[in-house]
Amino acid sequence: MFLLSKEIVFPPVHLANKDGLLAVGGDLSVERLFLAYKSGIFPWYNQGEPIIWYSPDPRMVLFPEDLKISKSMKQVIRKNEFNVTFNQNFEEVISNCKTIEREGQGGTWITNEMQQAYIKLHKAGIAKSVEVWKNNKLVGGLYGIDLGTVFCGESMFSKVSNTSKLAFIYLVQKLEKENYKLIDCQVYNEHLASLGADEISREEFLGFLK
Repeated sequence: MFLLSKEIVFPPVHLANKDGLLAVGGDLSVERLFLAYKSGIFPWYNQGEPIIWYSPDPRMVLFPEDLKISKSMKQVIRKNEFNVTFNQNFEEVISNCKTIEREGQGGTWITNEMQQAYIKLHKAGIAKSVEVWKNNKLVGGLYGIDLGTVFCGESMFSKVSNTSKLAFIYLVQKLEKENYKLIDCQVYNEHLASLGADEISREEFLGFLK
């Protein structure tokens, strides 16, 4: 594991350990975070811990053309009970992702420092959100990093059943129309696997970032 200095550089990702742990330290500046995502690296740590940087192998991704929409989700879409918007309320989305209670988790990995850092990324046009509304209330959504042809998903939330899935489906359909190569889902997740995401090697993933 490498200790980062103030210089905005990262070690080669192939030096990460078997769990994907690559480095510790540094900061969450816009410049460092952008370099991290462009290099296949992301921060993941808990409040009170130093900043920890990961580059897992394999990498969970979704190719837009592989999106799977279940019969139940098709019914949700047909009912047209929700309104989906893009990049309209980033700060409320990340706040909900930070505070929503999640089964099996005692806390959140979105620290206060990380929340403010991603708001800065949003203001720089790099971090973007999807919002799901019902009766003018935000009931679901997600946010991530937009690299131009790759979208790196970070977190999602649901206050009403299926709304995070709905946000993801609408995002993937939008990105497919805009010729994005893939959506980075970072590590294996059954929720995203059910939507068509699968694992590829880190080396293959890095090829899509070039």
